[in-house]
Amino acid sequence: MKMRKVLSLAVAFAVLAATGCHGNVKRGEFVVPEAFDTSRQFEITFWAKNDTNVNQTRIYNQAIEDFEEMYPNITVNLRLYTDYNKIYNDVITNIATDTTPNVCITYPDHIATYISGDNTVVPLDNLFTDERYGLGGSEVMFDSPTVDQIVPEFLDECMINGIHYCIPYMRSTEALYINKTFVEALGYEVPDIVTWDFIWEVSNAAAAKNPDGTYAVNGQEVMIPFIYKSSDNMMITMLRQLGAGYSDDYGNIDIFNDTTTSLLYTVADEVSAGAFSTFTVSGYPGNFLNAGQCVFGVDSTAGSTWMGPHAPLSDIHESSIVDFEMVVRPVPQFDPQNPLMISQGPSVCIFNKEDPQEVLASWLFAQYLLTNEVQIAYAATEGYVPVTTMAQESQEYQDYLNDPDEYSIKIDVTNMFLENINNTFVTPVFNGSTSLRNAAAQLINSTVKSVRRRETIDDAYFEDLYNEVTALYRLDQLSASRDSRADLGPLPAESKALLISLGVVWIGIGAYFACDLVKKRKRS
Repeated sequence: MKMRKVLSLAVAFAVLAATGCHGNVKRGEFVVPEAFDTSRQFEITFWAKNDTNVNQTRIYNQAIEDFEEMYPNITVNLRLYTDYNKIYNDVITNIATDTTPNVCITYPDHIATYISGDNTVVPLDNLFTDERYGLGGSEVMFDSPTVDQIVPEFLDECMINGIHYCIPYMRSTEALYINKTFVEALGYEVPDIVTWDFIWEVSNAAAAKNPDGTYAVNGQEVMIPFIYKSSDNMMITMLRQLGAGYSDDYGNIDIFNDTTTSLLYTVADEVSAGAFSTFTVSGYPGNFLNAGQCVFGVDSTAGSTWMGPHAPLSDIHESSIVDFEMVVRPVPQFDPQNPLMISQGPSVCIFNKEDPQEVLASWLFAQYLLTNEVQIAYAATEGYVPVTTMAQESQEYQDYLNDPDEYSIKIDVTNMFLENINNTFVTPVFNGSTSLRNAAAQLINSTVKSVRRRETIDDAYFEDLYNEVTALYRLDQLSASRDSRADLGPLPAESKALLISLGVVWIGIGAYFACDLVKKRKRS
């Protein structure tokens, strides 16, 4: 009888611990308030990025002004950064001091690290579908898109461990910017889909020099035929096009494979031939392209306004610009019949706060960033694509795409992306995926630097490089910690309470039996 009472108490205690403070709220859920309290004043912080494009700052400020006019009880304080990594570092620092922003423009790779803490980023699934304040909700005071009006490929990028932790803000891909004048002068025609073989063949031809040491194609002392802006995207894209390993959705690392080694040997050969370099090693491809010192440059479609002899945001002195005909194509392909290109771009997440009303105020502002007014205006600043079909199909956006006064290269890369959305892919997102991206870039950049230093490139070199990169980015720790299991993120507070309470209960049961045994021994 006594034992039955002990077990009953144990079960009751465990149930209370599991349900005590949070009721029936499950992990990955946010309980939307019954109504937004417009009688209270809320002050929220918004961290965003812009480059030197003042139009982006103007759009942010206009969005805040328009939003505050509709919600006069919400004040939005904007903090601008020039680099996403700086946002990432500041968020990590502020998580430790519980001073995170309310709304933040960032990348899913970064969010995967943010959510490794307890209850840091708000899961958005319940907010998406709430009839009153969700996407397209009845109580939202602006024309908000529905879930179905967000491009599915872009929305899928925002899911981590089966939960949406952010909404897409803008999307871009990479484009191949080509000096068509040089290509034709070398005796080639630009195909609709450029292959890697074509890139290397033309780049080697462009590396030929005159007897006086100048380059034959441009008559200058400087020529880097092919420059890739993002070394990590280059490695990731090549591996994906070849169906080779990189990592899986659980964070298991598979980048150190025979295909990677083969690609790095090719990179080494092309650097040795004077045909290739990267942004990290040599500089921004747009600057070389605009100065007639580059034939092919790969950069984001969002960088289109920096590319070409008539680029509105060219980053070199006007006297250095060389006039030429430029065209854009998808990034180089191994299989032109099945093109693949990376999808990338900033997303918006909301950080958790004690007050659900403050979170709801943050969500309303984040949701406002999906309206046509913001999406179309921001997309028009560079080669971004709006993330909603509502914006893409609007007459205003179609007028923009057909505006003869817009920079033609920006329109070309935008149309190229729109035509290839179904050919895009994303990399797996997990806590540590940022480190793996950095490692992918390091493999290419280190190889380029080593060739330029005339180091020996052989199997022993790559074995050492793989070990060095693994240690530098702690990739062995990532794989070991996962042990081929899914990274499910932090243990929910309810589960922690349950495990602790069960431990206490079993200690109590043990103590009960120990006392009972002592009593029996005393009687005997």
